[in-house]
Amino acid sequence: MPRYQPYQPNQVNPFRISRSKVDLFLNCPRCFYLDVRLGIKRPSGFPFNLNSAVDALLKKEFDEYRTRKEPHPYLIANGINAIPYADERLDLWRSNFKGVSYYNPTTNFETFGAVDDLWIDNKTNEIIVVDYKATSKNDEVTLDADWQIGYKRQMEFYQWLLRKNGLKVADKGWFVYCNGIKDTDGFDNKLHFDVKLIAYEGNSDWIEPTMLEIKQCLDSDTIPNTENECEYCGFAEKYKSLPIA
Repeated sequence: MPRYQPYQPNQVNPFRISRSKVDLFLNCPRCFYLDVRLGIKRPSGFPFNLNSAVDALLKKEFDEYRTRKEPHPYLIANGINAIPYADERLDLWRSNFKGVSYYNPTTNFETFGAVDDLWIDNKTNEIIVVDYKATSKNDEVTLDADWQIGYKRQMEFYQWLLRKNGLKVADKGWFVYCNGIKDTDGFDNKLHFDVKLIAYEGNSDWIEPTMLEIKQCLDSDTIPNTENECEYCGFAEKYKSLPIA
């Protein structure tokens, strides 16, 4: 049974759709339709608890400088003329399943997403969207991998949501990317990180056309075709072909 009420064509109440569901549609419309329209979700993955711990600790650290109205040392080291943005709505905007939201009467969708952090440019007073990422790899962290298109869309979606809420948002956002160091002498109950700030120029022009495509998809009674590159659809197709009673 679905844990939430699937989408119903012509429903009166606004339908809430998260940033991650929009990304699911872009990755595989079929998986999206099965999930959001029919309530059949993909198998769940394992939670990234270490990543969540890094996220929580970064928020605490930046909140300290937010209270002081001072730049975090990362900002100073990278020549970023900004401080953490203070707003009474920040806790709500960071909250999963709530986040920053926007209702569009054309689609009857209430779209939402939870931001990691916001800074404010001291010169332009523009709000800067910030996203925390954590990994552990030997190479230097970048945004060059094909799969990281999801990170970029995530940044652009938050920028779009905040603009829809009336904020003046900078096109340039920042990823605070923490890379766990493996080549230390030992563990000693500590995990050390190299932290790199990576700038990204967002472009949200794709979002509103995509929301119209999502509306058309969900209103249809036809399940979209299988995407060749979707490993979930590929597994399901292979499973159906097996001679299992």
